[in-house]
Amino acid sequence: MTMRLFFVPIFTLGLVGAAAPETRVTVSLPPDLAGDAGGRLLLFAEPATPGNANADEVDTDATDRNGVSVAGRDVAGFGSGRAVTIDTQDTAFPKGFATLAPGDYRVQAVLDRNGDYNYGGRGPGDLVSKVATIHFPLTSVPSIPLDHAAPPETDQFDTTGIPPAAAQQIAASRAHLHEERIVSSALTRFRGTSQSVAAWILTPPGYDPKSRTTYPTVYTANGFGTNHKLDGQLLSQTWHMMETGVIPPMIWVALDFSSPTGTTEFADSLNNGPWGQALVTEVIPALEAKYRMDAKPSGRFLTGHSSGGWFALWAIVRYPAMFGGSWPTSPDPVDFRNFLGVDLYAPGANMYHDANGAPRPLERDHDKILTMVETSAKVETVLGHDGGQLRSFEWVFSPRRADGTPAFMFDRESGAVDPTVANYWRDNYDIGHRIETDWPRLKRDLDGKVHLTVGTADSYYLDGAAHELEAVFRKVGGRADFTFVPNATHGVADLYSRGGDRRALWKDITNAMYAVARPQKAKTHK
Repeated sequence: MTMRLFFVPIFTLGLVGAAAPETRVTVSLPPDLAGDAGGRLLLFAEPATPGNANADEVDTDATDRNGVSVAGRDVAGFGSGRAVTIDTQDTAFPKGFATLAPGDYRVQAVLDRNGDYNYGGRGPGDLVSKVATIHFPLTSVPSIPLDHAAPPETDQFDTTGIPPAAAQQIAASRAHLHEERIVSSALTRFRGTSQSVAAWILTPPGYDPKSRTTYPTVYTANGFGTNHKLDGQLLSQTWHMMETGVIPPMIWVALDFSSPTGTTEFADSLNNGPWGQALVTEVIPALEAKYRMDAKPSGRFLTGHSSGGWFALWAIVRYPAMFGGSWPTSPDPVDFRNFLGVDLYAPGANMYHDANGAPRPLERDHDKILTMVETSAKVETVLGHDGGQLRSFEWVFSPRRADGTPAFMFDRESGAVDPTVANYWRDNYDIGHRIETDWPRLKRDLDGKVHLTVGTADSYYLDGAAHELEAVFRKVGGRADFTFVPNATHGVADLYSRGGDRRALWKDITNAMYAVARPQKAKTHK
Protein backbone atom coordinates (compact mmCIF):
# COMPACT_ATOMS: atom_id res chain seq x y z
CA MET A 1 0.00 0.00 0.00
CA THR A 2 1.32 3.40 -0.97
CA MET A 3 0.67 6.32 1.39
CA ARG A 4 0.35 9.76 -0.19
CA LEU A 5 1.38 12.80 1.89
CA PHE A 6 -0.73 15.94 1.57
CA PHE A 7 0.69 19.34 2.65
CA VAL A 8 -2.14 21.69 3.56
CA PRO A 9 -1.41 25.42 3.56
CA ILE A 10 -1.94 26.90 7.00
CA PHE A 11 -4.41 29.51 5.75
CA THR A 12 -6.85 26.73 4.76
CA LEU A 13 -7.10 25.84 8.45
CA GLY A 14 -7.99 29.33 9.54
CA LEU A 15 -4.67 29.91 11.33
CA VAL A 16 -3.52 32.93 9.43
CA GLY A 17 -1.56 35.21 11.78
CA ALA A 18 -1.20 32.61 14.55
CA ALA A 19 2.33 32.32 15.97
CA ALA A 20 4.08 30.25 18.59
CA PRO A 21 4.44 32.07 21.91
CA GLU A 22 7.66 34.02 22.34
CA THR A 23 10.13 32.18 24.60
CA ARG A 24 13.36 34.18 24.15
CA VAL A 25 14.91 36.70 26.53
CA THR A 26 17.90 38.87 25.66
CA VAL A 27 20.60 39.49 28.27
CA SER A 28 23.03 42.33 27.62
CA LEU A 29 26.48 43.16 28.97
CA PRO A 30 27.01 46.89 29.59
CA PRO A 31 30.48 48.07 28.47
CA ASP A 32 31.26 49.55 31.89
CA LEU A 33 30.69 46.17 33.61
CA ALA A 34 33.14 43.97 31.69
CA GLY A 35 34.99 43.89 28.39
CA ASP A 36 33.47 40.51 27.63
CA ALA A 37 32.60 37.44 29.67
CA GLY A 38 31.62 33.81 29.31
CA GLY A 39 30.18 31.07 31.48
CA ARG A 40 26.81 29.56 32.31
CA LEU A 41 23.97 32.04 31.80
CA LEU A 42 21.03 31.41 34.13
CA LEU A 43 17.61 33.04 34.14
CA PHE A 44 15.47 32.72 37.25
CA ALA A 45 11.73 33.49 37.45
CA GLU A 46 9.24 33.46 40.31
CA PRO A 47 5.65 34.71 40.54
CA ALA A 48 5.50 38.32 41.69
CA THR A 49 3.72 38.66 45.04
CA PRO A 50 3.46 41.40 47.66
CA GLY A 51 5.70 39.32 49.88
CA ASN A 52 8.69 39.30 47.52
CA ALA A 53 8.22 42.72 45.93
CA ASN A 54 11.28 44.23 47.65
CA ALA A 55 13.63 41.23 47.51
CA ASP A 56 16.74 41.86 45.42
CA GLU A 57 17.41 38.21 44.54
CA VAL A 58 15.64 35.39 42.73
CA ASP A 59 17.39 32.05 43.17
CA THR A 60 16.84 28.33 43.58
CA ASP A 61 18.71 25.19 44.55
CA ALA A 62 18.43 21.47 43.92
CA THR A 63 15.53 21.07 46.36
CA ASP A 64 13.11 23.16 44.24
CA ARG A 65 11.25 23.95 47.43
CA ASN A 66 10.77 27.62 46.60
CA GLY A 67 9.06 27.03 43.26
CA VAL A 68 11.50 29.12 41.20
CA SER A 69 11.81 28.28 37.51
CA VAL A 70 15.25 28.44 35.89
CA ALA A 71 16.57 28.29 32.33
CA GLY A 72 20.23 27.96 31.37
CA ARG A 73 22.68 27.97 28.48
CA ASP A 74 26.42 28.21 27.93
CA VAL A 75 27.85 31.52 26.72
CA ALA A 76 31.30 31.83 25.15
CA GLY A 77 31.03 35.62 24.97
CA PHE A 78 28.62 38.47 24.29
CA GLY A 79 30.17 39.45 20.96
CA SER A 80 30.25 42.84 19.29
CA GLY A 81 26.56 43.37 20.00
CA ARG A 82 27.21 42.78 23.70
CA ALA A 83 24.03 40.73 23.99
CA VAL A 84 23.01 37.07 23.91
CA THR A 85 19.62 35.42 23.75
CA ILE A 86 18.48 32.60 26.01
CA ASP A 87 15.56 30.48 24.87
CA THR A 88 13.63 29.58 27.99
CA GLN A 89 12.25 26.45 26.34
CA ASP A 90 15.56 24.78 25.47
CA THR A 91 16.98 23.86 28.88
CA ALA A 92 14.71 24.74 31.75
CA PHE A 93 13.29 23.48 35.02
CA PRO A 94 10.69 22.40 35.89
CA LYS A 95 9.47 23.11 32.36
CA GLY A 96 9.97 25.70 29.65
CA PHE A 97 8.80 29.17 30.60
CA ALA A 98 6.05 29.05 27.98
CA THR A 99 4.16 26.81 30.40
CA LEU A 100 4.19 29.38 33.21
CA ALA A 101 0.75 30.43 34.36
CA PRO A 102 -0.14 33.87 32.94
CA GLY A 103 0.92 36.71 35.20
CA ASP A 104 3.74 38.93 36.39
CA TYR A 105 7.06 37.32 37.31
CA ARG A 106 10.20 38.57 39.01
CA VAL A 107 13.10 37.65 36.75
CA GLN A 108 16.85 37.81 37.32
CA ALA A 109 19.80 36.85 35.12
CA VAL A 110 23.13 35.54 36.44
CA LEU A 111 26.29 34.72 34.50
CA ASP A 112 28.13 32.01 36.46
CA ARG A 113 31.67 32.63 35.27
CA ASN A 114 33.41 29.78 37.14
CA GLY A 115 30.96 26.97 36.46
CA ASP A 116 30.48 26.32 40.18
CA TYR A 117 26.88 27.44 40.69
CA ASN A 118 25.81 23.87 41.46
CA TYR A 119 28.26 23.75 44.36
CA GLY A 120 28.24 27.13 46.02
CA GLY A 121 25.70 29.29 44.18
CA ARG A 122 26.66 32.85 43.29
CA GLY A 123 30.27 33.65 43.92
CA PRO A 124 32.77 36.47 43.57
CA GLY A 125 32.92 37.80 40.03
CA ASP A 126 29.64 36.35 38.81
CA LEU A 127 27.64 38.94 36.86
CA VAL A 128 24.11 39.62 38.11
CA SER A 129 21.20 41.69 36.82
CA LYS A 130 18.72 43.63 38.86
CA VAL A 131 15.38 41.91 39.39
CA ALA A 132 12.97 42.80 36.58
CA THR A 133 9.21 42.30 36.49
CA ILE A 134 8.10 40.59 33.27
CA HIS A 135 4.67 39.42 32.20
CA PHE A 136 4.29 35.86 30.89
CA PRO A 137 3.39 34.69 28.34
CA LEU A 138 5.79 36.89 26.41
CA THR A 139 4.51 38.90 23.46
CA SER A 140 7.95 40.23 22.50
CA VAL A 141 11.60 39.61 23.39
CA PRO A 142 12.43 41.43 26.65
CA SER A 143 15.96 42.61 27.37
CA ILE A 144 17.64 42.38 30.76
CA PRO A 145 21.01 44.09 31.30
CA LEU A 146 23.53 42.55 33.66
CA ASP A 147 24.09 45.13 36.37
CA HIS A 148 26.91 44.26 38.75
CA ALA A 149 29.49 41.68 39.74
CA ALA A 150 29.00 39.64 42.89
CA PRO A 151 31.37 41.10 45.51
CA PRO A 152 34.60 39.37 46.55
CA GLU A 153 34.64 37.32 49.71
CA THR A 154 35.12 39.24 52.93
CA ASP A 155 38.17 38.71 55.09
CA GLN A 156 38.27 35.38 56.89
CA PHE A 157 37.99 37.11 60.25
CA ASP A 158 35.41 39.71 59.27
CA THR A 159 32.64 39.43 61.86
CA THR A 160 30.31 42.06 60.44
CA GLY A 161 26.70 41.09 60.93
CA ILE A 162 27.22 37.87 62.86
CA PRO A 163 26.04 37.25 66.46
CA PRO A 164 28.31 38.77 69.14
CA ALA A 165 29.11 35.40 70.72
CA ALA A 166 30.28 33.98 67.39
CA ALA A 167 32.27 37.14 66.65
CA GLN A 168 34.01 36.81 70.00
CA GLN A 169 34.93 33.18 69.28
CA ILE A 170 36.36 34.05 65.89
CA ALA A 171 38.40 36.90 67.35
CA ALA A 172 39.73 34.69 70.15
CA SER A 173 40.76 31.93 67.74
CA ARG A 174 42.54 34.21 65.30
CA ALA A 175 46.03 33.87 66.76
CA HIS A 176 45.68 30.08 66.76
CA LEU A 177 44.40 29.59 63.21
CA HIS A 178 47.06 29.17 60.55
CA GLU A 179 46.32 29.06 56.84
CA GLU A 180 48.33 26.68 54.70
CA ARG A 181 48.39 25.95 50.99
CA ILE A 182 50.48 22.89 50.29
CA VAL A 183 51.74 22.61 46.73
CA SER A 184 51.01 19.16 45.31
CA SER A 185 53.31 17.73 42.67
CA ALA A 186 50.90 14.84 42.10
CA LEU A 187 47.92 17.10 41.37
CA THR A 188 50.11 19.48 39.35
CA ARG A 189 51.21 16.64 37.07
CA PHE A 190 47.59 15.59 36.64
CA ARG A 191 46.27 19.08 35.85
CA GLY A 192 49.27 20.45 34.01
CA THR A 193 49.19 23.65 36.07
CA SER A 194 50.34 24.38 39.60
CA GLN A 195 47.95 22.88 42.16
CA SER A 196 47.82 23.17 45.93
CA VAL A 197 45.66 21.89 48.77
CA ALA A 198 44.26 24.47 51.18
CA ALA A 199 43.94 23.80 54.89
CA TRP A 200 43.44 25.59 58.18
CA ILE A 201 45.57 24.47 61.12
CA LEU A 202 44.22 25.10 64.62
CA THR A 203 46.80 24.83 67.40
CA PRO A 204 45.66 24.18 70.99
CA PRO A 205 46.05 26.33 74.12
CA GLY A 206 49.65 26.39 75.30
CA TYR A 207 51.04 25.40 71.93
CA ASP A 208 54.68 26.42 71.54
CA PRO A 209 56.30 25.79 68.15
CA LYS A 210 59.72 25.70 69.83
CA SER A 211 58.72 23.18 72.47
CA ARG A 212 59.34 19.45 72.20
CA THR A 213 55.73 18.80 73.18
CA THR A 214 53.66 17.24 70.41
CA TYR A 215 49.92 16.84 70.03
CA PRO A 216 47.51 14.35 68.51
CA THR A 217 46.17 15.64 65.20
CA VAL A 218 42.64 15.48 63.83
CA TYR A 219 42.10 15.71 60.06
CA THR A 220 38.59 16.80 59.19
CA ALA A 221 36.50 17.91 56.22
CA ASN A 222 33.06 19.44 56.19
CA GLY A 223 29.94 18.76 54.14
CA PHE A 224 29.00 19.42 50.54
CA GLY A 225 28.80 23.15 49.82
CA THR A 226 31.41 24.25 52.34
CA ASN A 227 34.57 26.05 51.32
CA HIS A 228 37.94 27.06 52.71
CA LYS A 229 36.62 30.19 54.39
CA LEU A 230 33.81 28.38 56.18
CA ASP A 231 36.21 25.63 57.26
CA GLY A 232 38.22 28.22 59.18
CA GLN A 233 35.17 29.75 60.79
CA LEU A 234 33.98 26.36 62.01
CA LEU A 235 37.37 25.73 63.61
CA SER A 236 36.77 28.83 65.70
CA GLN A 237 34.12 26.84 67.56
CA THR A 238 36.61 24.05 68.15
CA TRP A 239 39.05 26.56 69.61
CA HIS A 240 36.44 27.77 72.05
CA MET A 241 35.81 24.20 73.24
CA MET A 242 39.52 23.56 73.76
CA GLU A 243 40.03 26.91 75.45
CA THR A 244 37.25 26.20 77.95
CA GLY A 245 38.39 22.63 78.56
CA VAL A 246 35.32 21.04 77.01
CA ILE A 247 37.49 18.91 74.70
CA PRO A 248 41.14 17.86 75.06
CA PRO A 249 44.04 19.79 73.49
CA MET A 250 44.80 18.57 69.98
CA ILE A 251 45.85 20.04 66.64
CA TRP A 252 43.03 20.28 64.12
CA VAL A 253 43.46 20.33 60.35
CA ALA A 254 40.42 21.42 58.29
CA LEU A 255 41.02 20.23 54.73
CA ASP A 256 39.41 21.93 51.75
CA PHE A 257 38.22 19.36 49.23
CA SER A 258 35.87 21.63 47.29
CA SER A 259 36.18 22.32 43.57
CA PRO A 260 33.95 23.42 40.67
CA THR A 261 33.15 19.72 40.20
CA GLY A 262 31.92 19.31 43.77
CA THR A 263 33.90 17.57 46.49
CA THR A 264 36.95 15.49 45.68
CA GLU A 265 36.65 13.44 48.91
CA PHE A 266 40.45 13.01 48.90
CA ALA A 267 39.99 9.88 46.81
CA ASP A 268 42.25 9.11 43.88
CA SER A 269 40.06 9.57 40.82
CA LEU A 270 40.41 9.31 37.06
CA ASN A 271 38.53 12.60 36.80
CA ASN A 272 39.60 14.76 39.75
CA GLY A 273 43.13 13.42 40.04
CA PRO A 274 45.21 11.77 42.80
CA TRP A 275 43.75 13.56 45.83
CA GLY A 276 44.32 10.63 48.17
CA GLN A 277 47.94 10.36 47.13
CA ALA A 278 48.37 14.09 47.64
CA LEU A 279 46.94 13.86 51.16
CA VAL A 280 49.11 11.03 52.48
CA THR A 281 52.36 11.66 50.60
CA GLU A 282 52.42 15.47 50.43
CA VAL A 283 49.94 17.28 52.69
CA ILE A 284 50.37 15.30 55.90
CA PRO A 285 54.20 15.07 55.66
CA ALA A 286 54.45 18.81 54.97
CA LEU A 287 52.28 19.70 57.96
CA GLU A 288 54.07 17.28 60.28
CA ALA A 289 57.38 18.85 59.30
CA LYS A 290 56.11 22.31 60.27
CA TYR A 291 53.86 21.74 63.30
CA ARG A 292 54.34 19.92 66.58
CA MET A 293 52.24 16.89 65.63
CA ASP A 294 52.59 13.36 66.97
CA ALA A 295 53.45 12.20 63.42
CA LYS A 296 52.54 8.56 64.01
CA PRO A 297 49.41 6.45 63.40
CA SER A 298 48.27 6.53 67.03
CA GLY A 299 48.24 10.33 66.86
CA ARG A 300 46.47 10.81 63.52
CA PHE A 301 42.67 10.80 63.49
CA LEU A 302 39.88 11.40 61.00
CA THR A 303 36.42 12.85 61.35
CA GLY A 304 33.93 14.69 59.21
CA HIS A 305 30.24 15.07 58.56
CA SER A 306 28.21 14.13 55.45
CA SER A 307 30.61 14.31 52.47
CA GLY A 308 33.34 14.91 55.03
CA GLY A 309 32.17 11.76 56.80
CA TRP A 310 32.66 9.74 53.61
CA PHE A 311 36.18 11.17 53.33
CA ALA A 312 36.93 10.21 56.93
CA LEU A 313 35.82 6.62 56.36
CA TRP A 314 37.37 6.24 52.91
CA ALA A 315 40.74 7.54 54.07
CA ILE A 316 41.10 5.00 56.86
CA VAL A 317 39.88 2.11 54.72
CA ARG A 318 42.22 3.13 51.90
CA TYR A 319 45.19 3.92 54.20
CA PRO A 320 44.48 1.96 57.40
CA ALA A 321 48.08 1.91 58.63
CA MET A 322 48.31 5.70 58.38
CA PHE A 323 45.65 6.60 60.97
CA GLY A 324 44.67 5.62 64.50
CA GLY A 325 40.91 5.85 64.06
CA SER A 326 38.03 7.38 62.17
CA TRP A 327 34.82 8.92 63.53
CA PRO A 328 32.59 9.72 60.53
CA THR A 329 29.12 11.15 61.13
CA SER A 330 26.25 10.80 58.64
CA PRO A 331 28.62 9.88 55.80
CA ASP A 332 27.56 9.90 52.15
CA PRO A 333 26.64 6.39 50.91
CA VAL A 334 29.24 3.94 52.20
CA ASP A 335 27.72 0.82 50.58
CA PHE A 336 26.29 1.12 47.10
CA ARG A 337 23.70 -1.59 47.69
CA ASN A 338 21.89 1.29 49.33
CA PHE A 339 22.88 4.39 47.43
CA LEU A 340 20.33 7.00 48.51
CA GLY A 341 17.90 4.10 48.81
CA VAL A 342 18.84 2.43 45.50
CA ASP A 343 20.64 -0.91 45.07
CA LEU A 344 22.89 0.08 42.18
CA TYR A 345 23.62 -3.55 41.35
CA ALA A 346 20.03 -4.74 41.08
CA PRO A 347 18.84 -5.64 37.56
CA GLY A 348 17.01 -2.69 36.06
CA ALA A 349 18.06 -0.35 38.87
CA ASN A 350 16.63 3.13 38.50
CA MET A 351 17.46 6.28 40.45
CA TYR A 352 14.09 7.93 39.79
CA HIS A 353 11.60 5.14 40.41
CA ASP A 354 11.44 1.98 42.48
CA ALA A 355 10.40 -1.44 41.14
CA ASN A 356 6.73 -0.46 41.47
CA GLY A 357 7.22 2.79 39.58
CA ALA A 358 6.93 5.02 42.66
CA PRO A 359 9.13 8.15 42.66
CA ARG A 360 12.25 7.88 44.82
CA PRO A 361 12.64 10.55 47.50
CA LEU A 362 16.00 12.24 48.04
CA GLU A 363 15.38 14.30 51.15
CA ARG A 364 12.96 14.01 54.04
CA ASP A 365 12.12 15.65 57.32
CA HIS A 366 11.10 12.60 59.31
CA ASP A 367 7.87 11.44 57.63
CA LYS A 368 7.59 14.45 55.30
CA ILE A 369 9.17 14.10 51.84
CA LEU A 370 10.96 17.30 50.80
CA THR A 371 12.32 16.54 47.35
CA MET A 372 12.81 13.72 44.86
CA VAL A 373 15.95 12.37 43.22
CA GLU A 374 14.61 13.23 39.78
CA THR A 375 13.91 16.83 40.79
CA SER A 376 17.41 17.32 42.15
CA ALA A 377 19.08 15.74 39.12
CA LYS A 378 17.15 17.86 36.65
CA VAL A 379 17.72 21.11 38.52
CA GLU A 380 21.45 20.32 38.56
CA THR A 381 21.36 19.79 34.79
CA VAL A 382 19.99 23.28 34.21
CA LEU A 383 22.24 25.05 36.72
CA GLY A 384 25.42 23.68 35.16
CA HIS A 385 27.32 20.71 33.81
CA ASP A 386 29.17 19.90 37.02
CA GLY A 387 29.39 20.59 40.71
CA GLY A 388 25.99 19.39 41.90
CA GLN A 389 25.78 16.72 44.58
CA LEU A 390 24.77 13.91 42.19
CA ARG A 391 27.26 14.88 39.47
CA SER A 392 29.94 15.26 42.14
CA PHE A 393 29.66 11.53 42.94
CA GLU A 394 30.36 10.77 39.28
CA TRP A 395 33.41 13.03 39.25
CA VAL A 396 34.85 10.98 42.10
CA PHE A 397 33.63 7.45 41.33
CA SER A 398 33.09 7.11 37.56
CA PRO A 399 35.38 6.04 34.74
CA ARG A 400 36.48 8.79 32.38
CA ARG A 401 34.88 9.19 28.96
CA ALA A 402 36.74 9.97 25.75
CA ASP A 403 35.79 13.64 26.06
CA GLY A 404 37.53 13.88 29.44
CA THR A 405 34.37 14.01 31.55
CA PRO A 406 33.11 11.34 33.95
CA ALA A 407 30.64 8.73 32.76
CA PHE A 408 27.08 9.17 33.97
CA MET A 409 26.06 6.55 36.51
CA PHE A 410 22.43 7.04 35.56
CA ASP A 411 20.54 8.56 32.65
CA ARG A 412 19.31 12.04 33.53
CA GLU A 413 16.10 11.67 31.54
CA SER A 414 14.95 8.20 32.58
CA GLY A 415 16.91 7.58 35.77
CA ALA A 416 18.15 4.20 34.49
CA VAL A 417 21.39 3.05 36.13
CA ASP A 418 24.23 2.10 33.78
CA PRO A 419 25.34 -1.33 35.09
CA THR A 420 28.83 -0.98 33.61
CA VAL A 421 29.43 2.27 35.48
CA ALA A 422 27.84 0.86 38.65
CA ASN A 423 30.21 -2.10 38.52
CA TYR A 424 33.15 0.27 38.18
CA TRP A 425 31.91 2.12 41.27
CA ARG A 426 31.66 -1.17 43.14
CA ASP A 427 35.14 -2.36 42.24
CA ASN A 428 36.83 0.93 43.10
CA TYR A 429 34.87 2.97 45.66
CA ASP A 430 32.20 0.87 47.37
CA ILE A 431 33.53 0.78 50.94
CA GLY A 432 31.32 -2.15 51.95
CA HIS A 433 32.46 -4.18 48.95
CA ARG A 434 36.10 -3.33 49.65
CA ILE A 435 35.88 -4.51 53.25
CA GLU A 436 33.99 -7.68 52.31
CA THR A 437 36.42 -8.71 49.58
CA ASP A 438 39.69 -7.48 51.08
CA TRP A 439 39.23 -8.02 54.83
CA PRO A 440 42.14 -10.49 55.28
CA ARG A 441 44.53 -7.77 54.13
CA LEU A 442 42.75 -4.90 55.91
CA LYS A 443 42.09 -6.60 59.25
CA ARG A 444 45.45 -6.00 60.92
CA ASP A 445 45.42 -2.23 60.46
CA LEU A 446 41.69 -1.49 60.29
CA ASP A 447 40.07 -3.69 62.92
CA GLY A 448 38.51 -1.62 65.70
CA LYS A 449 39.27 1.77 64.11
CA VAL A 450 35.88 2.64 62.58
CA HIS A 451 33.32 4.48 64.76
CA LEU A 452 30.33 5.63 62.69
CA THR A 453 27.34 7.65 63.90
CA VAL A 454 24.16 8.40 61.92
CA GLY A 455 20.57 9.28 62.73
CA THR A 456 17.75 6.80 62.16
CA ALA A 457 15.83 9.62 60.43
CA ASP A 458 18.78 10.86 58.37
CA SER A 459 17.47 13.47 55.95
CA TYR A 460 19.09 11.75 52.96
CA TYR A 461 18.42 8.14 54.02
CA LEU A 462 22.12 7.59 54.74
CA ASP A 463 21.30 5.31 57.66
CA GLY A 464 20.37 2.64 55.08
CA ALA A 465 23.91 2.40 53.70
CA ALA A 466 25.33 2.45 57.24
CA HIS A 467 23.23 -0.61 58.11
CA GLU A 468 24.60 -2.39 55.04
CA LEU A 469 28.16 -1.59 56.11
CA GLU A 470 27.52 -2.73 59.66
CA ALA A 471 26.28 -6.06 58.27
CA VAL A 472 29.49 -6.40 56.23
CA PHE A 473 31.64 -5.92 59.32
CA ARG A 474 29.62 -8.59 61.12
CA LYS A 475 29.96 -10.91 58.13
CA VAL A 476 33.75 -10.70 58.03
CA GLY A 477 34.08 -10.75 61.83
CA GLY A 478 35.51 -7.25 62.02
CA ARG A 479 35.22 -4.88 64.98
CA ALA A 480 33.60 -1.52 64.30
CA ASP A 481 31.25 0.74 66.23
CA PHE A 482 27.96 1.80 64.65
CA THR A 483 25.67 4.17 66.52
CA PHE A 484 22.20 4.89 65.17
CA VAL A 485 20.79 7.88 67.02
CA PRO A 486 17.02 7.46 67.36
CA ASN A 487 14.97 9.98 65.38
CA ALA A 488 18.02 12.17 64.57
CA THR A 489 18.18 13.79 61.13
CA HIS A 490 21.20 14.83 59.06
CA GLY A 491 21.83 18.13 60.84
CA VAL A 492 24.68 18.26 63.36
CA ALA A 493 22.55 20.23 65.81
CA ASP A 494 20.19 17.27 65.87
CA LEU A 495 22.72 14.43 65.68
CA TYR A 496 25.28 15.78 68.15
CA SER A 497 22.83 16.74 70.94
CA ARG A 498 22.06 14.59 73.94
CA GLY A 499 20.33 15.43 77.20
CA GLY A 500 20.27 19.13 76.40
CA ASP A 501 24.01 19.21 75.58
CA ARG A 502 24.43 20.28 71.95
CA ARG A 503 28.08 19.19 71.95
CA ALA A 504 27.65 15.76 73.54
CA LEU A 505 28.74 13.70 70.53
CA TRP A 506 31.64 16.08 69.85
CA LYS A 507 32.88 15.44 73.39
CA ASP A 508 32.53 11.69 72.96
CA ILE A 509 34.49 11.69 69.70
CA THR A 510 37.36 13.89 70.90
CA ASN A 511 37.72 12.05 74.20
CA ALA A 512 37.83 8.74 72.36
CA MET A 513 40.56 10.06 70.07
CA TYR A 514 42.58 11.38 72.98
CA ALA A 515 42.28 8.05 74.79
CA VAL A 516 43.94 6.34 71.82
CA ALA A 517 46.74 8.91 71.61
CA ARG A 518 47.27 9.44 75.35
CA PRO A 519 45.94 6.36 77.16
CA GLN A 520 47.72 7.38 80.39
CA LYS A 521 46.40 10.94 80.35
CA ALA A 522 42.95 10.54 78.89
CA LYS A 523 40.06 11.78 80.97
CA THR A 524 36.52 12.89 80.39
CA HIS A 525 36.28 16.61 79.73
CA LYS A 526 33.17 18.38 80.88
